[in-house]
Amino acid sequence: MRRSRVVIALVAAFAVLLGGGTAWWLLTGDDGPEDTAKGYLAAWERGDVAKMRALTADPPADFDKRFAQLREDLGVVRQKYEPGSIGKPDGDEAGGSYKATLTLAGNRDWSYVGMLPFTKRDGEWRVAWSPQVMYPTLKEGQRLKAARTWPTRAGITAADGSSLADSSSGSVQQLAGPVGPATADAAKKLGAPYRTGDPVGADGLQRQYERRLAGTPALAVQIVGADGKAVKTLQRFGGADGQPVRTTLDLKVQKAAGDALADVRKPASMVALRPSTGEILAVANKPGGYNRALMGRYPPGSTFKVVTAAALVADGLDARSRVPCPATTNVGGRQFKNYKNEDFGTVTFRDAFAHSCNTTFARLAVDKLGQKRLTQVADQFGFNVPIITGLPAVRASFPQAKDDTAFASASFGQGEVLTSPLNMASVAAAAASGTWRSPRLVDAALASQAVDAGGRKPEQPHALEPGVRRALRTLMPAVVKEGTAADVRFPSGTAGKTGTAEFGSGAEPPTHAWFIGYRGDVAFAVIVEDGGTGAGAAAPIAAKFLRGL
Repeated sequence: MRRSRVVIALVAAFAVLLGGGTAWWLLTGDDGPEDTAKGYLAAWERGDVAKMRALTADPPADFDKRFAQLREDLGVVRQKYEPGSIGKPDGDEAGGSYKATLTLAGNRDWSYVGMLPFTKRDGEWRVAWSPQVMYPTLKEGQRLKAARTWPTRAGITAADGSSLADSSSGSVQQLAGPVGPATADAAKKLGAPYRTGDPVGADGLQRQYERRLAGTPALAVQIVGADGKAVKTLQRFGGADGQPVRTTLDLKVQKAAGDALADVRKPASMVALRPSTGEILAVANKPGGYNRALMGRYPPGSTFKVVTAAALVADGLDARSRVPCPATTNVGGRQFKNYKNEDFGTVTFRDAFAHSCNTTFARLAVDKLGQKRLTQVADQFGFNVPIITGLPAVRASFPQAKDDTAFASASFGQGEVLTSPLNMASVAAAAASGTWRSPRLVDAALASQAVDAGGRKPEQPHALEPGVRRALRTLMPAVVKEGTAADVRFPSGTAGKTGTAEFGSGAEPPTHAWFIGYRGDVAFAVIVEDGGTGAGAAAPIAAKFLRGL
């Protein structure tokens, strides 16, 4: 027995040398409150309030609510709690401390040393509850809160720096989006420092670039009373101004697009791009409420023949090649026909394109191209790839066709091929410049940071083969000079393609009217929903747009 006491005494003495006042636990057999402190603080750090309550003596009924409100009121992003010194117990009582490091909104750290008193209950050490556990000078009925002062919200501008807020265009305001009080769900999704009622972007660019535009609020960590008024300010942090978002919109081009749609009586939209850069110059929707220019999905009809023609030329066809354009042709048991059953006989490929011969393209696609090849070329024109503009935009799709009949239909933009006006404007822009570029609505610096929901960045530019570019520069002007759009009063130098896209069912289904094209360094796409023919409804809008520039 004596030897055991000596060993214990030696161990205790050694412990005193190493750690000071903790050695007495070895003499008494009491582990002390150190494990309780570690467990309590580890649970606090990971947000396990149930564990904290289990380690607390006499927790208040609203214990869970107090700690949840503490984190919410301060806008805590991360928290760390480290044990400090643990005092020598005095009977069933002991004192202790901890260090708290709370990361608040804007990556700002606030640290303080807190009190951690202990009491022994039923042989177990527990944290002795009082508001001072949360903060040393906190009294009952008080709480910690970070008061925020938001800076002035930054603006959204056109390419020339003028404010979009000053534009009278409804389409521009739709792109910019409104700002309104945050709902509880929106504030929760945004996270710290946002709270219900804060001004936030509700749609459009205001929502897409909310944090950039809003900036970082100044913070004052305070003790507040039950009435919400500040009792004491514990720490202040400065804020940061929001940064503006510069778009690529050209307000002159935007006005021309809006004016071109002014007299349209059916839902319509238009997108204009700068082919040399991919910048979106104008987006017009009529009526408002739905951004069909970026989010609408439609069969492209014969405007897709630009893509099919590119594939045929790349595989050896020439604009001067002789091709058949009969009134009808049979593929897999289905009869395909031209508009009004027109029969042009054997013509040059240029003429077949200019007169939009469905039978020519259906036959050549099946006999000369095949699905794999046309899909490869469609991908080069932006189909089946994410479109990351700075705002959400749908992806153009050219899916695998189930058989030759479905593939023949897809070759001239019918079947399951779907696209948006934005996508088709980018096809026209590729024909104009010789390079497909992912369209963008924001300046180059912001666009380089953009990713889609899957974390993917915009597609890199795809250069068209020189022969393809030369051929399209022959084929598309022919549509305006002597083809389906020859009766429309276009300015000289215009090139394009009409499209009349069937949708719905029936022997004579209704059609969307399309026209895509370019003139100089401006490319565009127009659609009129249920508008009839591309030449009759969409092409005149495009011509009016170009005359307004």
